[in-house]
Amino acid sequence: MTDWKKLASKEEIQETIEALKNNGISAELAKNSQDAKQKALNLIPQGSEVMNMTSVTLDSLGVSKEINESGNYNAVRKKFESMYGDEKKKREMKRIGSAPEYAIGSAHAVTQNGEILIASNTGSQLPAYAFGSDKVIFVVGTHKIVKNRDEGIKRIYEHSLILESERAKKAYGIPGSSVNKILIINKENSPNRIHVIFVNGVLGF
Repeated sequence: MTDWKKLASKEEIQETIEALKNNGISAELAKNSQDAKQKALNLIPQGSEVMNMTSVTLDSLGVSKEINESGNYNAVRKKFESMYGDEKKKREMKRIGSAPEYAIGSAHAVTQNGEILIASNTGSQLPAYAFGSDKVIFVVGTHKIVKNRDEGIKRIYEHSLILESERAKKAYGIPGSSVNKILIINKENSPNRIHVIFVNGVLGF
């Protein structure tokens, strides 16, 4: 059985970074978790509108807390919290969540060919990643680097889904999660729009 928590080798990381760059996606390797957090926040000017997508990776690094609680950013998620339960504001929630100036999150797999795979139950984070946001930042543990797209899909179903289901049960009191939508970013046409920060550690699913 595949060990989905195995960290990528230096060679695999470098190959993936080069492949991403060839696909119009900038990428780098952080020195450690703290460096990854700082690199991510440095990419977001203070006062900018930013949406941190639901992410165990961002939570574990303290990025989510910094964005939502520091007062340094125009945090979209805080706006969401004020709208929850208001049926009249559902349309507005979709609008601001689909096109924030900055979107930051993680991915479930990144291939050595330079593709990024993000799975979702609702699809709420996908519009911003695909097109809506001016800038997109992914913080990704190197255990998520896979050989190709097929292995990435396999990782999502064999590993990410199981762990996300357990998280969802505890967080939302639901039976579990499901993979209803998958975004695959093969290439980015807008220079410097997407940036990937790799962390050589097991972070997130």
